[in-house]
Amino acid sequence: MNILLTGASRGIGAATYDLLRSRGHNVVGHSTNGGRDLIAGDLADPAAPRKIWEAAVARLGRIDALINNAGIYEAIAETASDGDWQAAWTRTLTINLTAAADLCRLAVHHFKANGGGRIVNVSSRAGFRGDSPQHWHYAASKSAMLGMTRTIARAYAAEGILAFAVAPGFTVSEMTEEYLSGRGGAAILADIPLGRVTSTTEVAEAIRWLATEAPAASTGSVIDLNGASYVR
Repeated sequence: MNILLTGASRGIGAATYDLLRSRGHNVVGHSTNGGRDLIAGDLADPAAPRKIWEAAVARLGRIDALINNAGIYEAIAETASDGDWQAAWTRTLTINLTAAADLCRLAVHHFKANGGGRIVNVSSRAGFRGDSPQHWHYAASKSAMLGMTRTIARAYAAEGILAFAVAPGFTVSEMTEEYLSGRGGAAILADIPLGRVTSTTEVAEAIRWLATEAPAASTGSVIDLNGASYVR
């Protein structure tokens, strides 16, 4: 399959990129600054999604699956100034939600013309249970992503366009290892019945399955990967 993956330079994205390529798929990855043969594009720029999509189509000819993984997790306190608060909300919603929506729209148009395709959106446990007091905007963006995914699934299933999401909880990566080894890690682990955080490899496997193998009847589904820290 020919696959476009955003946010492929680290964490879940890098694990997914490597896994898909190891299984023989043609993957075009994206990151803010490019590198490792990745397409560069800052998703805070409203023009970036179309540029990324068109660059991927130029490389692959046809895209069979889109994986929206890119996102940010930046704190803003409710005590911040109005300007800082609104800027933080705009930035987070633009990158986490609007850019993903733009890419989904481009994918739907492409899939309609090419006999169907798949979309996998990387949401979060926060989309269901909320997040910290400094991350209202993050939780809102991830909750909205789930609503968008389900809308796409319902709207276009008859045309062979399938849409799924994954909702990881706290995920171990090179960015979180230090935090987990300190005092914060104990509180996180105490909240996870499995007794450990989710690995990027586990999330990557779920994404791979949805993007390439999941039965069509499961369109609209969300896979939770949180060690039973949130059960719905």
